[in-house]
Amino acid sequence: MSIPAQALGETVDKGSNLAGLSGRLRVMTYKLVLLRHGQSAWNKTNQFTGWVDVPLTEQGEAEAKRGGELLKEKNVLPDIVFTSLLRRAINTANIALDAADRLWIPVQRDWRLNERHYGALQGKNKTEIRQEYGDEKFMLWRRSYATPPPEIDPNDQYAQNHDPRYAGDPVPEAECLANVVERVKPYFESAIEPELRAGKTVLIAAHGNSLRAIVKMLDNLSEDEIAKVNIPTAIPLLYELDENFKPVKPRGEYLDPEAAAAGAAAVAAQGQK
Repeated sequence: MSIPAQALGETVDKGSNLAGLSGRLRVMTYKLVLLRHGQSAWNKTNQFTGWVDVPLTEQGEAEAKRGGELLKEKNVLPDIVFTSLLRRAINTANIALDAADRLWIPVQRDWRLNERHYGALQGKNKTEIRQEYGDEKFMLWRRSYATPPPEIDPNDQYAQNHDPRYAGDPVPEAECLANVVERVKPYFESAIEPELRAGKTVLIAAHGNSLRAIVKMLDNLSEDEIAKVNIPTAIPLLYELDENFKPVKPRGEYLDPEAAAAGAAAVAAQGQK
C-alpha cells in the first residue's frame, strides 16, 4: 500500500509501504535562534549598560557580521526577526542579516526584549562597584534572580523616564531577572511563538538578560541554574523545539561552540578585580 509523502508529515520514498514506515517518521521541530548583540561601547569599558542606548564598537560590528556569516554557513536562515528598541541589538540584527543575505525579512521591535534595567548601576564601572560594595552585594545585584539593584533617580542622566520611545509604556527604575521574565514571557507567547508554530525560523537579536530569560523559560531552569548561564556576544544559539515546545537538545547549540565557550567565560569574569 503506497503512502503519500505529504501525509501526516511523514518522509516516505515512492513505493514504500506501511511495513517500511516504522522509524522513518519526520519529527516536526521549530527553529529559534538567539543572538546577543555584539560588543557595545560599555561592554568594552566594563560599565553596567541596561537601558542606556550605547552603540556597538568596531569589534561589535565585526562580531555581528561573523554571527550572520555563521547563520549562512550553517544554513540556519531566519524568516523573521524580533529585537529590542536599543541600537546595539537593532544594529546587530541588521549587520547579521546583511551578512546572511536576509536583510529583506520582516523585523519587529519591542521594548520587552530590552536588556534588564540596572537601576542606579547604569553607567557605573563594574569593577569599581565590586570594590566599593564587595563581592557578595555585587554578585547579588548582577546575578540574583529576585533581588534588583538600587533604583535609579528619575532625574539621573541615565534614566529613561522622558525617552520618547517609551511613551505610554511603563519604564522601570530597576529590574531583577524575575522582572525581565515577567515582561518577556507574555511577549514571547503572544508574538514570537505563533511565528514559530507557523513553521518560520525565528531570530531574536537582543541582550544578555532578555535572552537569559528566554533560556530559563525554554529549559525550565531553576534560579540557581540560570545564575550560572552566561551568553556570549554575537554567536548564534540554535534551539530546535519539539511539538510541545521543549528543546530537542537542552540549552540549545551554539553555531561556534569553541568561540561561545570563550565568550561566556569572558562574560562571567566581568567585574573581577
